[in-house]
Amino acid sequence: MNPLSYVPIKSSKNLKNVLSLKSPISYFSNSTAENLHSDSLSLPQKFASYLEICPDINFLKKLHACVITHGLERNIFLGSKLINLLAKFNLLAESKWVFNKIINNNLSLWNSIVVGYFRADQYSEVLGIYLKLRRRKIGIHSSAITFALKSCVELGASKFGRNLHTDAFRFGLSSDRFVGSSFIEFYTNCDQIGEAAKVFDEITERDVVAYTSMITGYSKFGDHRANEAFRVAGEMQMDGFEPNRVTLVSLLRCASRLRALNEGRSIHGYAMRRGVGCADEVFETSLIDMYVKCADPDLGAIVFDKMSRKTTGSWNALIAGYLQLGQPLEAFDVFLKMVRHCELDLIALANAVWSCAGLGYLLIGKAIHCHIIRGGINLDLVGTTALIDMYSKCKHLSAAMNVFYMTEAKDAAMSNVMIAGYLHNGCVYRAIETFREMVAAHVRPNTGTIISVLSALSDTEEIRTGWCIHGYVFRQGLEAKIDIANQFINMYAKCGFIGCARQVFDGIKIKDQVSWTSMMTGVVNHGLADEGLTLFLFMQRENLQPDAITYTCLIQALNQLGSVNLVREVHGHLYRVFLEKDTTLINSLITTYSKQGKLKVACNLFNNMSEKHLPSWNTMIAAYGMHGDFVKALKLFYQMRKEDVAPDGVTFKSILSACSHTGLIEEGIHLFNSMEKDYGITASDEHYGCLVDLLCRAGKLGEAYNILEHAPSRRNASTLGSVLAACRIHGNSEIGERVGQWLLEIEPENTSAYCSLSNLYAGGGRWDEVAHIGALAKRRGLKRTPGYSLVDYN
Repeated sequence: MNPLSYVPIKSSKNLKNVLSLKSPISYFSNSTAENLHSDSLSLPQKFASYLEICPDINFLKKLHACVITHGLERNIFLGSKLINLLAKFNLLAESKWVFNKIINNNLSLWNSIVVGYFRADQYSEVLGIYLKLRRRKIGIHSSAITFALKSCVELGASKFGRNLHTDAFRFGLSSDRFVGSSFIEFYTNCDQIGEAAKVFDEITERDVVAYTSMITGYSKFGDHRANEAFRVAGEMQMDGFEPNRVTLVSLLRCASRLRALNEGRSIHGYAMRRGVGCADEVFETSLIDMYVKCADPDLGAIVFDKMSRKTTGSWNALIAGYLQLGQPLEAFDVFLKMVRHCELDLIALANAVWSCAGLGYLLIGKAIHCHIIRGGINLDLVGTTALIDMYSKCKHLSAAMNVFYMTEAKDAAMSNVMIAGYLHNGCVYRAIETFREMVAAHVRPNTGTIISVLSALSDTEEIRTGWCIHGYVFRQGLEAKIDIANQFINMYAKCGFIGCARQVFDGIKIKDQVSWTSMMTGVVNHGLADEGLTLFLFMQRENLQPDAITYTCLIQALNQLGSVNLVREVHGHLYRVFLEKDTTLINSLITTYSKQGKLKVACNLFNNMSEKHLPSWNTMIAAYGMHGDFVKALKLFYQMRKEDVAPDGVTFKSILSACSHTGLIEEGIHLFNSMEKDYGITASDEHYGCLVDLLCRAGKLGEAYNILEHAPSRRNASTLGSVLAACRIHGNSEIGERVGQWLLEIEPENTSAYCSLSNLYAGGGRWDEVAHIGALAKRRGLKRTPGYSLVDYN
């Protein structure tokens, strides 16, 4: 656009008319006006003075018109100022017109338009002008590279930025501290901290900006880089430079990452002694964040209370800190205070919803959601994710699904939270489907999500889906992640594919303690005790310290092998390594000793426990029941009630099993009825199975049949098999025939069911039925596996 279109001026005679339209001098004080009218200043200097104090666009347009009218449009001195001012007021086309009018080989003019376009957020234009400058081969100034690099950071143009590094090296600017600081920022934003460190080492004369850029770069990376930031800060002080506010804020961020409370307090003390950032809200907010993340929220609260002006950011920092420490109640209390003192932003609302999720406050969470809807607030992805998490954890899955599926732009974090919500509510297949949708939409799930889905697949034994996920993990190059590999071992082992689990295990280059324990658990659970013991020995050769889970698995393996002496050796070792207080280990020892016939040792272990939890009581009751000592089992059950330890389903399963084996019918029925009546425990298939077995052992087949008839969901194969066996013993062919038909319907491929029913008919002399059952089994291709003895009589 031609700037002459601003005001129709055709000659210098109109200058007075232009200025009289609204005299520029009227904008300023009398002293300023007198200075501008001074005859000692040349005309370009007078216009330059006007440009320096230009208040608005209209005044700038008039001045530009005057410059053109006086034939000064090609003046480089005025042109540089005009380019910057026009860009400042976002008159980019006019700025480019001025530049093109006076374009020459003057680097300062090129720098002016580069700076002007950068300040106007025209980053692509900055890079375009830089390329034109390179083609003119008149050299490169440090500011051109600096602002071109900053534009690359804004645009994410990593390749262009690396080419700029080549130019800086070619023109001898790579050691310049200003250019170097820009390259450090560029490489940091490109996640190439190693390259940033190399640039820092090449800077010959470092200043505070260069040191601070490197410290800030290290603060954005993981814990291993945060330590480097403190090392650079030490070098900075040795070189005689004092950290400024930005430096201290970055060091506080590093202290937060490292959970380094002492270093954080030292930074705080330094700032107070030097008076740096004491009244700065960014610095004080960083202090609060550091103290809370370093597990000292009380000091963070003290800093917060002493703030002269509490900003929304400082409130949010304190709330977020409590949430990260797993203290949602404290976070919610701070939020309630925040509501009374300042405006709520999106971060505050999201933090409030996260607090409700942690506390299970469904009604309050709904109230916050209603406030968001009534206020017409457009939640960002973080707030929406918080709502999904809150509804999922509060068992309101339908609301969580509504929020999730009404959100168009879903990111990985939101999908991960939705999957976790499905798993939390037991909807495994919906979680798997959402995982598939993520992959189809090219949204990469995080490690935690993959591990959660694999864990759920382990329980459902969906091995085909597990194979698909394994293929996806392999294609994404995630198979080397030790956490994912360990979960694959666990999944394959639980699904019965020990060979696949072993392949994954053997493929791990550096196995950790979890890898060995997962593989041990898998083989031991499949009855391969010898292999589990071998894995334990190899694990010790790798100098890895077993934990309580590893020793529990080892004890289970020794239990399978029936080696009491080895169990005693492990028991003695556990006392030496101070693991004898672990409840899970003691429970495993009680189970093992009781199965090996050492009930007295198991009883001593239980009695000497410093703290008895419910699993310990259940283990000991099961041990007494295993040895047929129902009196002691029942005594222990009532002792639980005296010590206010509420029984669970496992407790009643053990006590009912003990009643069944000792023939205490009335006591067993009474305990079964008291489950739901006194303790609110719904009877499971196993509980009904114990009751049916109890009645069958006592010959009360009619009552057992009534239970099966009126509770069809309790007709599992194990229970029906025991009833059928009891009918054969007591000669009740009528009930036995009905139960046998149920059993064949449930498991038509079960050869033992055909055998039991055939024996029942044979006992009653019904040979035609025996032949019919045999023919039916033959048509289905079933063969009876003959028994054999492991004893060699030769």
